[in-house]
Amino acid sequence: MPGGSEWIIILVVILVIFGGSQLPKLAKNLGKAQREFKDGLSEGEREAKMNEEARAELARAEARRAATDTTTTGTTGVTGTTGAGTTTPGDTTGTTGEQH
Repeated sequence: MPGGSEWIIILVVILVIFGGSQLPKLAKNLGKAQREFKDGLSEGEREAKMNEEARAELARAEARRAATDTTTTGTTGVTGTTGAGTTTPGDTTGTTGEQH
């Protein structure tokens, strides 16, 4: 990090290069750039947090779905006809026994 006398030399060089009238504009633009950079960092952190929360919610939903799938299978685990002429979604035969 530059010391006191080094900062003075740096400021004189900047003054010579940009001129006195351009320094306020330069400082203003540097401030805007710094603010935009900080805003971008905080926005990236917010998005990362939202993505992490979304992944956690998805994992919870999949766990709930897996838990309900195991409880709704029933005791036999077989799907098919439930009575005369009625079918369930897993049934591939009609009321006459023919394939659809």
